[in-house]
Amino acid sequence: MSRLINVRLVASKDKAQQFTSLYHHLTPQLLRESFMKLSRKSAPGVDGITWVYYASNLDDNILSVHRLLINGSYRPKPARMKIIPKEDGSERHISIQCVEDKIVQMAVVEVLNGIYEEAFLGFSYGFRPKRSQHMALDALCVAINKKKVNWVLDMDISKFFDTVEHGWLIKFIQHRIRDPRILRLITQWIKVGAVDDRGRRVPATIGTPQGSVISPLLANIYLHYVFDLWVNQYRRRYMAGAMTVVRYADDAVLGFQKKAEAEQFMAHLGERLGSFGLTLHPVKTKLIRFGRYAPSQVQGRPWLGRVGTFDFLEFTHYIGLQRNGEYGVMRKAMCKRQIAQLKRIRLALRWRLHDNPHKTAKWLRSVVQGHINYFGVPFNSKAVGSFVDEVKKAWLKSLRRRSQRSKMNWQRFNQLIQYWIPKPRVIHPYPEQRFYAIYPR
Repeated sequence: MSRLINVRLVASKDKAQQFTSLYHHLTPQLLRESFMKLSRKSAPGVDGITWVYYASNLDDNILSVHRLLINGSYRPKPARMKIIPKEDGSERHISIQCVEDKIVQMAVVEVLNGIYEEAFLGFSYGFRPKRSQHMALDALCVAINKKKVNWVLDMDISKFFDTVEHGWLIKFIQHRIRDPRILRLITQWIKVGAVDDRGRRVPATIGTPQGSVISPLLANIYLHYVFDLWVNQYRRRYMAGAMTVVRYADDAVLGFQKKAEAEQFMAHLGERLGSFGLTLHPVKTKLIRFGRYAPSQVQGRPWLGRVGTFDFLEFTHYIGLQRNGEYGVMRKAMCKRQIAQLKRIRLALRWRLHDNPHKTAKWLRSVVQGHINYFGVPFNSKAVGSFVDEVKKAWLKSLRRRSQRSKMNWQRFNQLIQYWIPKPRVIHPYPEQRFYAIYPR
């Protein structure tokens, strides 16, 4: 790992440094560490090998894949495709890679992170080390509350992972990476394609495989050159008013002081993305009046329109009156996402109807605790409490269905609730507290 630290030091000193020799960092030790970072419960690829099976003979397997990398005979296997329906009726294609390919991709990601983490801009939060969704949410709230933001552009790129152009991606990577063997690996991964339902291999000509280990890094590299650097220069050259940016993967929220500048930016943004094969989602991308000054601006003047809301990272953001009497950004869990999650829980309880009650209770506790860990933010306690109450009702209904002579009443059920179901509470601090703790003024 000391060699990777040296790579990062070189990258931090010279932002334009090109790296011509990185392949030798793919050592057996790094491959082993990469394997240990993989999920133990992930689905197997086309070869049917699971994490547990691969770990049973780990030393020989690691040496074998390292030998393939050294002599240049490593060839990635096509992915196993899984189709997941989306809420809008469309489909998302998930690529399930083989364990061996995941290991090599994770190792390459570890090497490249040392270079690109020094290049990525501060408003990029998606899939980066030591950065989380809540950090992006905090940065967005602080930016809107502290800057002169009156309009918000809720930006969404339509089918981003499916429309990334391979030629541009490789060109962007070549700005920093000049090792032909690393470039060859990346080219193989994005072009290897997947296996269809009939067992036929379908090579990929466009896009990056969603679900692969390296896909998030490739997405960040693509958007770094297409969006981040361009936006950073645009607001310096053409913006007279305030402008803020927070991006998480292909979703971004931009704040503007002046509506005219926001509309002009939208027109230029569409042209910029179109030059690289990307398009804005016609429905999800919208410009709305939003900001702490917005309520006072429209008060008594209905022709200006209402103060809107927008969704970002599973939260609906709105302007509300705080305890100090001032307007500010507030967040609540998206209703449609909570409803969808409750439907999945009820369906899972039906499948688990005759399972061991202790096992079902343990699973349910982890689900509720995970919901609280993510959505337990200030101003969202009511929504979290409502979600937990609905889970309790669903569990009680499931327990009563186990027998026609069920004796499960609320008095007995309350004892189970107190032991198994976590109490809803706010576990995250206010955005300003955590943001300024990480980035002092």
